[in-house]
Amino acid sequence: MEGLADVYLRRLLTAQGGFDWVVSEFLRVVDRAYPDRVFYNICPELQNGGRTDCGTPVRVQLLGSDEDAMAENARLAVKLGSYGIDINFGCPSKTVNRRQGGAAMLKEPDSLYRIVNAVRSALPEEIAVSAKMRLGYDDVSLMLDNAQAIEAGGATEMTVHARTRLQGYAPPAHWDELARIRNAINIPLIANGDIWTVEDYHACVATSGTTDVMLGRGAVRSPDLASRIRQNQMTEAQWQVVRHLLIDFWHDIRKTLPEKDCAGRLKQWVNHLRKVHPDAEALWLEIRTERQCPKLDRLIEAA
Repeated sequence: MEGLADVYLRRLLTAQGGFDWVVSEFLRVVDRAYPDRVFYNICPELQNGGRTDCGTPVRVQLLGSDEDAMAENARLAVKLGSYGIDINFGCPSKTVNRRQGGAAMLKEPDSLYRIVNAVRSALPEEIAVSAKMRLGYDDVSLMLDNAQAIEAGGATEMTVHARTRLQGYAPPAHWDELARIRNAINIPLIANGDIWTVEDYHACVATSGTTDVMLGRGAVRSPDLASRIRQNQMTEAQWQVVRHLLIDFWHDIRKTLPEKDCAGRLKQWVNHLRKVHPDAEALWLEIRTERQCPKLDRLIEAA
C-alpha cells in the first residue's frame, strides 16, 4: 500500500501484536541497482536489524520486470538486513501497469517465473522469497498458470489478493478461487482481500482452506485486527484506544516529516478509520480542510 503502509504505520500496527512479518512499500525497480540510501528510505527498519521497533521482521518489497535488476536489488536489500524479499505482481495502478510492472505481468506466466527464479537464484537458500499476485489481469483464465509459475520459480510463499486487476477493490473478494489455487500448489498460500473483521477471517479460512492471511486495509481501519484474530476476539477496540494510537502516530510524524506533509498523512489514516469508528468521522469533518499543523495539534488532542 504505497504511501500508506509506511514506516510510521508499520511501527504502530506491529506494536499491537499479531503479525508474523510485514512488507515495506514497494521499490520500483527499472534497470539498475539502487544505492543504500534508497533502501533505507523505503525501509528504515533496515537500520534496526530489519525489524520494526517491537521486533516484527520486515521484508523489502520489489516491483519490476527486469530480472537482472530485480535480482541485484534483492541481493542488496538482503545484504542490508531485509528479512527476505517480497515480489509485487499485484499492483493495479495504471501507471505501474503501463510500464509492465505489477499486475500487468499476470498476462504472461513465463514473466512471473523469470522474475521469481532470478531473485531466488541471487539469494542464499535460507532467505525467504514471497510473491503476491491477483487472480488475474482481466479474468482468471491464467490464475493457476500464474500460481504454478511463481512456485516453479522458487518462491517460498505466495500471497493472493482474491480479485483480478480489472475488479480492482470492488466487493466481494473471491475467496473460493483461492481454494483452487491452494489445491494447485505445494507452497504456503496466504489469502488477502476483504478481511475486515475476525468473522471475515473465519469465513475466508472456511472458503479458501488456508489459515494464513495478509491484512492490508483491514489492519489500517482496525489497528488491533491481527491481534484479535490471534485471540479470536470479536469486539472492536473502543475509539478512545484508537484515539491514543492516532495521537502517538501524529506525534511521530510531526517529529520527522516536513510540516507540509503531515496534514495529508494524518487525513489519509483518519479517512480509513472513519469507515469503522463514528468518532473518527466527526474528527474527519473537523480536519479535512485544515492544513496548519498547530491547529491540527489541538484538534487531535481534543478528539
